Amino acid sequence: MKIAFSPCPNDTFVFHAWVHNLIPGAPELEVSYADIHITNHWAAETGSNDHDVLKISYAALPWVLDEYALIPCGGALGRGCGPLLLTGGASSATGLASKAADPAFLSGRKVAVPSERSTAYLLFRLWAAQNVPGGIGDIIVMPFDQIMPAVRDGEVDAGLVIHEARFTYPSYDLNLMTDLGSWWESDTGLPIPLGAIIARRSLDLDQIAAWTRASVEYAWAHPEASRDYVLDHAQEMETAVAEAHIGLYVNPFTANLGEDGYAAVSALLSRAADEGLVPRIDPAKLR
Repeated sequence: MKIAFSPCPNDTFVFHAWVHNLIPGAPELEVSYADIHITNHWAAETGSNDHDVLKISYAALPWVLDEYALIPCGGALGRGCGPLLLTGGASSATGLASKAADPAFLSGRKVAVPSERSTAYLLFRLWAAQNVPGGIGDIIVMPFDQIMPAVRDGEVDAGLVIHEARFTYPSYDLNLMTDLGSWWESDTGLPIPLGAIIARRSLDLDQIAAWTRASVEYAWAHPEASRDYVLDHAQEMETAVAEAHIGLYVNPFTANLGEDGYAAVSALLSRAADEGLVPRIDPAKLR
């Protein structure tokens, strides 16, 4: 079975047991490691994509739900784990730290984002619609690991960051304008839907969910077993940061979306459709 997920610690932690043939009855996996903006596009390219299972952003679901079904486990959804919007600090090239704390600062300015088919991007655009008079200027898409240096160096006025950047942005002398996850939670009362596991509708979806859940449960029961595998793929990330990453993004929603999880996904995609950011979906296709 062909699967694609990112080399981030939460994904390698979740799928370690299945990848290493530790789940009884589960088929052997052929793994492609790629950042989520790449897997989003792979999932949408149904004619040339041969992956059976992929990790994508929940924001990309509207483009793939005819071919793929949402698996209710294995993904990233939670509280206190949302993307951050950052601006330059006192010593940054912009020299606008005091003004950059005000959302109005973003009116007409350049903002770097990791993908336009990401939950982070949808949350940012939904927040900006409420908080930035006149709207954002230019959206610049760049690899997520280049965003903080670009903000620091004044190439862009603000940056939307994800993953371990929430732990490391102070080292770039950047300011937190807003935690978009906290904004979403206070606005909706719902958790933040970040990364989804999808599988081809032609497959046995219940069985794939069972194998995925078993891999999650093995990871929790044997946390040391995946350590080397996680760190090998963690792009030189420090061990403490990798462990914090896993602790934040692998949580009870990873084992089971549940009603709150499905409500969060439905709310995100319906609000985004209202803003014209994604195609409107039939909520029944989420289950």
